[in-house]
Amino acid sequence: MKHLITIVAASAMLYACGSSQNKSETKTVTKETADVTTYANTITEAELKTALYTYASDEFLGRETGKPGQKMAVNYIRDTYKNLGIAAAQSNGNYFQDVALEINDVPTVSITNKGKTFKNIEDFVSVTASKTGVINANEIIYAGFGIEDNAYNDYKNLDLNGKVVLIKSGEPKNEDGTYLISGTEEASKWSNYRQQFASKKDIAEAKGAKAVLFYYPEVYAMASNRFGKSSGRMSLAGKTDSMYYFLINTAFAKSLVKDIETNHTTKTVETSLNVDYKNNAKPVASENVAAFIKGSEKPDEYVIISAHLDHEGVKEGEIYNGADDDGSGTVAVLEIAEAFAQARKDGNGPKRSVVFLNVTAEEKGLLGSAFYTDIDPIFPLTNTVANLNIDMIGRTDPKREKRNRDYLYLIGSDKLSTDLHNISEEANSKYMNIDLDYTFNDDNDPNRFYYRSDHYNFAKNNIPVIFYFNGTHDDYHQPSDTPDKIQYDLLENRTRLIFYTAWEVANRKDRLVVDKTAK
Repeated sequence: MKHLITIVAASAMLYACGSSQNKSETKTVTKETADVTTYANTITEAELKTALYTYASDEFLGRETGKPGQKMAVNYIRDTYKNLGIAAAQSNGNYFQDVALEINDVPTVSITNKGKTFKNIEDFVSVTASKTGVINANEIIYAGFGIEDNAYNDYKNLDLNGKVVLIKSGEPKNEDGTYLISGTEEASKWSNYRQQFASKKDIAEAKGAKAVLFYYPEVYAMASNRFGKSSGRMSLAGKTDSMYYFLINTAFAKSLVKDIETNHTTKTVETSLNVDYKNNAKPVASENVAAFIKGSEKPDEYVIISAHLDHEGVKEGEIYNGADDDGSGTVAVLEIAEAFAQARKDGNGPKRSVVFLNVTAEEKGLLGSAFYTDIDPIFPLTNTVANLNIDMIGRTDPKREKRNRDYLYLIGSDKLSTDLHNISEEANSKYMNIDLDYTFNDDNDPNRFYYRSDHYNFAKNNIPVIFYFNGTHDDYHQPSDTPDKIQYDLLENRTRLIFYTAWEVANRKDRLVVDKTAK
């Protein structure tokens, strides 16, 4: 361990020293004549490559949250900020924001219905980390498909508050076989695995359900294998789910509604259901890394540039390096920080404060960013102007229909602030001319990427966001996501674009207007 830390510290010093040598050759400009391209041009593929070959190396052991590799990662990031002369964001001078987590071991659960015992894993699985508790119910609400949509609503005239709710997968069809909601042979989002799994839960929870039993036979076997063993799933310490959420098998479902596969009519079902749930979570310590450059004119307004520092760790002896996910975003943040630091050194520091936030446990459920926004924001969310979040910007999407390489997916730029979207477009047109692709920005995107990276925790708090993303590829979440596969010319272009956008947001006269509502 000591030897590995020495390597990391040396690499960080080389990275900073190399950067300083490059910057010493940069022409110093006055504030009145500052040319932002002077600072954008300090972001180079050579420096990005040097940093990433260290950060995504085997020595960092895949950077799994709470493990030694993640500790090496946060030390590397902190030391880089120190070498750049960028201060810690916290007033106590600590770059590390301690994030208390829990690893959710398989809960101990017993369920009986009308005296019949159903077994954990064999008959049902808990798919959320819920608090220890007991439920005794004399009735449940059968809510059919569990859909609430403009075209179809299972919850009409149903009171779910404090109740156990039974729902099933899929959506209704017309007699001719077309889907009722779409009116065509094409299924709606309510048949999509990822969307219905999350959306149906969220609706029932919002309506006050105490527990949801979800009959989804097509994925039950997969889910029982995934959630039926200790899988490293985590949650914020003390932040267990307010609702119990179980996937159940056919035998369990039919003990409640015998004809559940053909009966879509909502109703109250008299029964005798008993649930005894014990949470078996264990504590895990982790850290966000936060640094900032104080604004020269509007120091109490903050632009946050973020990326997640963690990855998948080591599985069955193989290291998951996570070069693209999200080593590419991490080194991009560091290079952007260096560009802003050089500008400040030249007397051209940003008018608004710029925060460089490297968050932990994204792979565990966006937990590091949730800790920042929901539990301990270092700077007030009401004074946070925007979040520019970088998650995978070093590769290309092989499934993308357009063949040009010089593109970037943007997600969320127009969802809260027209100002932010326009600034983003204008910065790109003025400086980079990258093909900005909004394919995944659609509200009905079945991949739900808008909800799957750290920007979402800011967006849900009505803070304008942009999520920068290159799309997935065959090496996504595989040990083959290595730094030799990164396309460093694209990484340079994309990082410069994000810097230009951040520069415009940080230095414009007026704060961004939020003219839309968070979804």
